[in-house]
Amino acid sequence: MMNTVSRLHEAELINAASVLQEQLGRRRREIDEARQLPQDLADQLADHGFYRLVVPEDLGGLGVSPETFCRICEVLAEANGSTAWCVFIGATSQYLFGALPQAQLEEMLKDPNVITSGVFADSGTVCFENRNGAPGYRVNGHWRWGSGCRNAAWISGGVHEVNSDGERIKSDAPLTRVFFKPDEVEIQDNWHVSGLRGSGSSDYIAQNVWVPAARLSGNVEDTPHASRPIYRFPKFALLGCPIGAICLGMATACLQEVIKVSKQKTPQGSRRPLSLRPSLHIELAASETALSAAKSLFYQRIAQAWDHAQLGPASLDDRRGLRTATVHLV
Repeated sequence: MMNTVSRLHEAELINAASVLQEQLGRRRREIDEARQLPQDLADQLADHGFYRLVVPEDLGGLGVSPETFCRICEVLAEANGSTAWCVFIGATSQYLFGALPQAQLEEMLKDPNVITSGVFADSGTVCFENRNGAPGYRVNGHWRWGSGCRNAAWISGGVHEVNSDGERIKSDAPLTRVFFKPDEVEIQDNWHVSGLRGSGSSDYIAQNVWVPAARLSGNVEDTPHASRPIYRFPKFALLGCPIGAICLGMATACLQEVIKVSKQKTPQGSRRPLSLRPSLHIELAASETALSAAKSLFYQRIAQAWDHAQLGPASLDDRRGLRTATVHLV
């Protein structure tokens, strides 16, 4: 269970997200037109520690609970969904910091507020290649939906190891992730969408890029850090729950916008604004109640699974409950 100091710290982080709402609302058009976060905004998010929320404190992170992580995403999404999405992707990209060699982790954390991006999907291959006596890997891959990659100092991608013939190598402790410097990949200009337009979720490609062996990680479950609560919490729930939180924040903003517009809009042929129509009151009440109920279940299941993670690995019931609550909310 969290102590009082931890709860106060996490409350301060949620409040910091709330303070950013005014700026995010004011810059919404700028973010959308750029099709990515302005760098100064990404830097502000980093200064608040939002990209290192889920990394344990002794590994350079803030070590917050999954609930706090989701509440921060929810608050940011009320003002701008793209910003919340980039925080979600950036923070979960640091999840595997616990599986990196210590020397590599220290290099990446020379800036403690380092901005990261990445894609978990296994869309790349790595082949061992010794260069000038240095062990490393030749990397090829094409990763889609690299949200926030243009703001990042490190970009990662899911991989699997192959031999020189391109055949997959099976291992009890497989390599699963590679970390690139931005100039080692080619970022495509292919994010032309309407939804989450400002997230900069472009593809990126690596073609025969050689990286030192230390820049690859395996699964945290295969390291001494596996017993930490954040790594006992269901991994794919940690990757999925923020999506629910972001949808929750955006839905809340939609309801607020309907209330605002209803006070200003008078339907043709009527003398009364929409806000005075009982039918609108009924629809709003039903929508708000449904959203509130889904939110309550969502955070209840997260808190329950987090309590269980303090004691041991997540159960099937935890994973099922988290997935059900997230899907229901979305």
